[in-house]
Amino acid sequence: MPFYRFENIKSKALTPDLSSARGPVIEGEYIYFCQVNKLAGTGSELHYHPNELLIFPTQGQINAIVGRDRRVVNPGTFVHAPAYARHSMKATESGDLSYLYIKDKTWTVVGLDANQAVPDKAFTVDEINSLVNKGGKRKAPVGDSQAIIDGLHDSYYPMLDALDAPQFSARRVYWVEGERMGFGLIDMPKNYQEPTITSQHEVFIYVIHGAMEAKVGSKRKNVKPGDVIHVPRGEVYKLDSKSSFVRYALVCSTPYLEAKIDGMSKEEREQARIHNKAN
Repeated sequence: MPFYRFENIKSKALTPDLSSARGPVIEGEYIYFCQVNKLAGTGSELHYHPNELLIFPTQGQINAIVGRDRRVVNPGTFVHAPAYARHSMKATESGDLSYLYIKDKTWTVVGLDANQAVPDKAFTVDEINSLVNKGGKRKAPVGDSQAIIDGLHDSYYPMLDALDAPQFSARRVYWVEGERMGFGLIDMPKNYQEPTITSQHEVFIYVIHGAMEAKVGSKRKNVKPGDVIHVPRGEVYKLDSKSSFVRYALVCSTPYLEAKIDGMSKEEREQARIHNKAN
């Protein structure tokens, strides 16, 4: 199915022993596309994971740490946490927090304590919830933490002053591409029609403002703010503006990620649990 809304998907605690984060997960072939919700003043302990993480707040403010770089992040600023980067995301006391939370599928959604080694087998969301709900704790894996703290450079990318900032005079694309995933914030003016594209990569689109007609394969829908569009790799899709302007976020897999997952051995896939559903 190419069209989703997060409120129609069951929300779960994503890493309950390390974070207050709850949210629904849409699982693609190469990417987990999620919405995270945190109550004011709550958040995550310092942690890391072997997959790359992209964060884009849509409501509230984040007390964010990536490596040693701590900042307060508002909607309109994109945060990039490279694979293995130590990080923490907490809602400020000013209000509840929601953000797009995107991970590649070389590991599960569940993060790792910053001081612990990578385990022989990742937890799924259901497994970690079952363990914590029964009063259990993870066993500390043997070995040293692989969390990266120093040398991460600037991981914060201001794209807009606010998500409801005025439109620009022409089509505008702000693009950041990590090792495994790319993230774009796009403004599409009135009457703009994107070309029909056969996607070379897996794509997720989140509508922020306005309305457009989206076609994915043989499926067609008039989408509005909060709608999510999923385009599998190799699928044909097209976007047509149907309002004064459209603003949307777009995430795609990179050739590096696709080759990495497609080339994983049976043992590597079992460790990462990428054949298990996130929820």
